[in-house]
Amino acid sequence: MQSSARARSKRVAFVDAFSLGPQLLSALDGFDMECVHVQSLNPNVALGRLALPEGFVDNVKHEGDIAATASALREHEVGWVISIGESGVELADRLSAELGTPGNGMSRPTSRRNKFDMVLALRDAGLEHAATVVSFDADEIVEWAETTAGYPVVLKPVASSGTDNVAACSSADQIRAVHKKIMASSDRHGLPNTVVLAQEFLDGDEYFVNTVSRDGKHHTVEIWRYYKTRLPGGYIIYDYCEPLAPDDPVAKEVESYTHRVLDALEVRNGGGHTEVMVTASGPVLVESAARPGGGQIPDISNRCLGTNQVDVLILSVVDPVAFDRLPTTGYQLTERLRYVHLVNSKDQGVAPSHETMAVIRALPSYVHAVTTFPEGHPLPRTIDVATRPGYVILVSEDPEQLAADYRKLRDIERDHLYAN
Repeated sequence: MQSSARARSKRVAFVDAFSLGPQLLSALDGFDMECVHVQSLNPNVALGRLALPEGFVDNVKHEGDIAATASALREHEVGWVISIGESGVELADRLSAELGTPGNGMSRPTSRRNKFDMVLALRDAGLEHAATVVSFDADEIVEWAETTAGYPVVLKPVASSGTDNVAACSSADQIRAVHKKIMASSDRHGLPNTVVLAQEFLDGDEYFVNTVSRDGKHHTVEIWRYYKTRLPGGYIIYDYCEPLAPDDPVAKEVESYTHRVLDALEVRNGGGHTEVMVTASGPVLVESAARPGGGQIPDISNRCLGTNQVDVLILSVVDPVAFDRLPTTGYQLTERLRYVHLVNSKDQGVAPSHETMAVIRALPSYVHAVTTFPEGHPLPRTIDVATRPGYVILVSEDPEQLAADYRKLRDIERDHLYAN
């Protein structure tokens, strides 16, 4: 039963909602609840200019003092604090604990951000997990690879996001080069990398599961399969992804494992985005984020899946009774869709103009596109999410049409999409 204080709450705070702000405000339209925004000390620098849409009653900038930020939220009578960006996960948890509002377990809160601590939490819960080490010494990782894990091994920052500096290394020299690059750089949140995480290479098919939880009860909103590409240098980038039918046997296996991962990480309230590799021995966690998935287009999700994570997240706050009535697996696959990541494979090129993108919009299954650099802006070679030129969403009842349009899109990319 929900407390009366919780029921009376008319305000919810979202932490680092720069990417999903408009969708969240739209989902709350019509409900008697207002939004406060909280900006963490280190939001995602890859977002560029940190702009919020109109509609938040206040933007509370956290300056490092949890008690002071919590006090500001008390003045707003905030009854929920929810992380929307990866950079807000730990802050949202700490604020929830300080305020006594619904949050996540705090026995090992770093396990929801630090990927080594995440593996340790799975180990202690008896769940399958990847062999993992962290070290500031590249030679230590080389020794581990050559005596324990075998090649290739995956190197990444220990607490970053968005495929930032993720590389599959197949030799000692490659480990040393990638390790040096990571250690010399900051992560997506502007924080220096002081150690490097190395994991065994998980061979299999990768999936992601988006969930919403309330009081430890998890609802699955969607399950997708990733298709990725390995580049020279070991970098791994997204190619495209497609949703699975909820009754697919692999989907059910991945979903069951994901819910156990959420329990191990003490994710009890809010959104979740969990990436899982299905290996020959079964599902193994890649990583789990205690916040909604990125790139949300609720209208398209509603059209193809019958639901979307943003609306379900809002429902968990504004109407817990209705949320509890939702089925554990709360989506259907009514139309096929393919989310295609744009890729600039060259060291030069410019972001396409609206006119240049017309040939993409003319594809029969085209429904939506986002470009992440201003028109005419020089493009870097794509090596991760932050350097991709954007993405395109294709929708069709005919899977052959999707495949044909995808091939045409890649031909257009290689031919002239990023030409000067």
